[in-house]
Amino acid sequence: MKITLVSTIFLSIFFLSCKDKKEITTVPEPEITFENKAKELVYNMVEKVGNYKTLAKKKDVVYTYTYQTPDDKTDISIEKYIFKDELSYGKYIKHERTFPELEGAFEQGYDGTAYWLKHNGEILTDSTRLKRVAFNRPTNFYWFAMFQKLLDPGVNYEYVEEKVVDNNVYDVVKISFKSVNSKPTDIYQLYINKNSLLVDQFLFTVADFGVVETPYLMKLEYETIDGIMIPTKRQYKKSNWDAHVTEEPWITVNWTDIKFNNGLTKADFTKN
Repeated sequence: MKITLVSTIFLSIFFLSCKDKKEITTVPEPEITFENKAKELVYNMVEKVGNYKTLAKKKDVVYTYTYQTPDDKTDISIEKYIFKDELSYGKYIKHERTFPELEGAFEQGYDGTAYWLKHNGEILTDSTRLKRVAFNRPTNFYWFAMFQKLLDPGVNYEYVEEKVVDNNVYDVVKISFKSVNSKPTDIYQLYINKNSLLVDQFLFTVADFGVVETPYLMKLEYETIDGIMIPTKRQYKKSNWDAHVTEEPWITVNWTDIKFNNGLTKADFTKN
């Protein structure tokens, strides 16, 4: 049987079509598995607000950090971070709580290797102040990227309970961290809203300052900026592990003027 020219063309087109279909076939990504329910809840929450990959694509951030205590003492700093290597810088333009003895603005930073403090162009080297800088810089960075970093290695997840607070139903998840040299680490209890998947509030300790037995309760309000849900309004005060707060006034923290992709470089975080 002779194969006509038309048949040859038809078969050629058919096989080329099959070849193209084969080439564009994609292998589905493996299904994500979780070691427990608690981690799955945290993962879904992070996906809702924006994961670290999404945050890292922003390269850097600049914003104004305002911290006010009930005695009307206020710190205002211009914060700058580069997400890669977690570089951190703060220029305190008002500091009634942090180094109030220093007149005028001061700067503090972490350049990826060391912490530093500068006032009126002079590098300050006393160990007491630098210890405070070594707390402030990673802490401020961590608060900003906290939810994304809850998926870092070395984090433990434990489901506590389902709880109703102010007519909202929450999954309560305990977060702890692997200790280095038996050093105490912080503990968080996240109240993940079953409806919104967001953390409306959480309990936390501050192990570096000996606050380990009784926690603080932090309440959050969110703002969406460049596709990321950021808890820009915060208030917190002493609590117990049932999230029953004291009668003390709230400490307030606000993040404003948040801008991503500012073209920051490592030079912006050096002390020179």
